[in-house]
Amino acid sequence: MHNAYFDFAAPANEPVLSYAPGSPERAALKKQLAAFKAEQADIPMYINGQEVRTGKLVDINPPHERKHKLGHFHAGDASHVNQAIDAALAAREEWANTPWEHRAGIFLKAAELMATKYRYHMNGSTMLGQSKNAYQAEIDSACEIIDFLRFNVHYLSNIYRQQPVSSPGVHNRLEYRPLEGFVLAVTPFNFTAIAANLPTSAAMCGNVVVWKPANTQVYSANIIMKILIEAGLPAGVINLVYADGPTIGDICFGHPDFAGIHFTGSTGVFQTMWKTIGNNIHKYKTYPRIVGETGGKDFVVAHKSADVDAVVTALARGAFEYQGQKCSAASRAYIPSNIAEEVKSKLAAEIKTMKQGSVEDFSNFVNAVIDERSFDKIAQYIDNAKKDPKAKIIAGGNYNKEEGYFIEPTVIETTDPKYITMCEEIFGPVLTLYVYEADKFEEILAIVDTTSEYALTGAILAQDRYAIEFATRKLVNSAGNFYINDKPTGAVVGQQPFGGARASGTNDKAGSQLNLYRWLSARTVKETLVSPTDYRYPFLKES
Repeated sequence: MHNAYFDFAAPANEPVLSYAPGSPERAALKKQLAAFKAEQADIPMYINGQEVRTGKLVDINPPHERKHKLGHFHAGDASHVNQAIDAALAAREEWANTPWEHRAGIFLKAAELMATKYRYHMNGSTMLGQSKNAYQAEIDSACEIIDFLRFNVHYLSNIYRQQPVSSPGVHNRLEYRPLEGFVLAVTPFNFTAIAANLPTSAAMCGNVVVWKPANTQVYSANIIMKILIEAGLPAGVINLVYADGPTIGDICFGHPDFAGIHFTGSTGVFQTMWKTIGNNIHKYKTYPRIVGETGGKDFVVAHKSADVDAVVTALARGAFEYQGQKCSAASRAYIPSNIAEEVKSKLAAEIKTMKQGSVEDFSNFVNAVIDERSFDKIAQYIDNAKKDPKAKIIAGGNYNKEEGYFIEPTVIETTDPKYITMCEEIFGPVLTLYVYEADKFEEILAIVDTTSEYALTGAILAQDRYAIEFATRKLVNSAGNFYINDKPTGAVVGQQPFGGARASGTNDKAGSQLNLYRWLSARTVKETLVSPTDYRYPFLKES
């Protein structure tokens, strides 16, 4: 046994590569894309460290190139969920007892592998499987994952060092145990980094995990799992299964050893999960931890003093990067009347310059939405806006799914601040603008605060500092991540811990120590150095 105290210093954020013409990373990424397209992947589940193939094959096709087959994955059923839980519970004791520096070493090695040997595997699989351009993939499936792993090791080492005071003759200490049972991680398609962070942050704390990714993210999830295994993750610690959501929920939420859910997805699904967990609360050995991030209807408010070009850029990037398929994407904007015409004109002109197509053409700013279901939903919003007297399309508005699920970046202008596309999460490249009277700033802030059930991200653009301070105060509960003179997207691990409240989730701030506390169960140990031998206290004496 060691008797050393290990320090994992705060890391620097992983540098973002540019993929500019002529750069070595551009050539390496294009080579990896070609290699992925030249083969068809046969993707198994991973249960107890073993590759599990069922023969129930589900094809994987790039959203931007529907006719091409990247491969397939093997779908599981209830039996595989049960096997994953059994494997996790069997691994639990040994993993929980593994010294911290050895657990940390696995995840630091995984980060290093992602930063070097597998960087283009991570990015290429995300680009092809989820239709992200090179830059969006780089900041997500390379840099953010690497940062999550490195920063979480640092944060957890800080937590472990936090100890109580001791009085004379007594030694007090805190032990940080993992939860008693298994954690279920349910991850989305839109950020490969979230798919990696939700299971690994819990596992890093000594927990064992059943991981269910979105079907549309399995292609890159497979790469993550392979890297974790190469980094030394023991069998059974994280078990990757591809069963359908209701099956996963029925089994995991009905199991007495269910100890927590780490979730990113829709509000409706999360609320159903919470209700099911509540109904089953009498079955569990312990009260489960419920951690979820569930989306947003994110706003940009421009003040009459705002710089027009700054507003246009914040909207163009915030609304249309990754086709608006970010929980943080700008989807409703409030523009003052004094600059509205210039903002609309310049934004429409910028959108006309945005090329759309395959991720393999690096000149394309916009690619495809994730699948047909999403495409049809977004198209319906656009069609309804075209027919509604309260709305008009001022940019974009076209869509086509012959070759891929392509929807043009679209801007709707509405005369109703409570119009449906100002209120409901669309999760696509659709931005709705409302023009307000420039001198009614306070009134518009009240509307911003009460329009949506969500409270994830938001932004204020202004040059007037009093206006910035006023908006920051008035919108204190409207966004868990609030941006001043910038777009409401692009949170960086270690810099802007991410999460929102209201219908946007539990605000447990991924990318900070706050999230890791949810996966720990503290035990207080008091050791009395010399035990008392008489129950009597001095106050009992008469003289």
